[in-house]
Amino acid sequence: MTAAYTLYAKPGFAATTIERLCSEARISNRAFYECFGGREELLQALHERCVDESLAVVSKALQEAPNALGERVKAGIRAYIEYTTADWRRARIMHVEVRRSGDVLALSRQRAVASFARLIEEASADFPLAAPLNRRLVALGAIGALQELLIEWLHAEDQPEIDELAEVAVHIFERILR
Repeated sequence: MTAAYTLYAKPGFAATTIERLCSEARISNRAFYECFGGREELLQALHERCVDESLAVVSKALQEAPNALGERVKAGIRAYIEYTTADWRRARIMHVEVRRSGDVLALSRQRAVASFARLIEEASADFPLAAPLNRRLVALGAIGALQELLIEWLHAEDQPEIDELAEVAVHIFERILR
């Protein structure tokens, strides 16, 4: 899994063969297939691990935040961005390779987005929306904005600072949720 974590992040899932994974991990192809049905299954396991860990980090931050929408937004966004960007490989797997893999991670990605949408819905449930909108759709829009900010962080020549990224994401989430 360690080899895949690095190789799937760069050069990427599409460019990483089983042979290259096994060579990097210093295991035989047979040993690989004893653990995983293929490189797609390994990518899914990595993605799900990253998602589960980030959900736990964000949930904890939301539980510890004061019961005010702005404070919850700041705590949740900050926790997610810090966790995701602490290792560029994690950010790349969660926000770039998950999309590039096509159907391989489609269901895993949908489950992840649904889990984060529920988290946002629950964290903001005590606070009315400014307009009579579907809270789930509002949460999905906020998630999409954050994903695009993280993709920009990964790809930009002049990479934005983490604090700036968090500040913009908080601004977007607060406007969307109010």
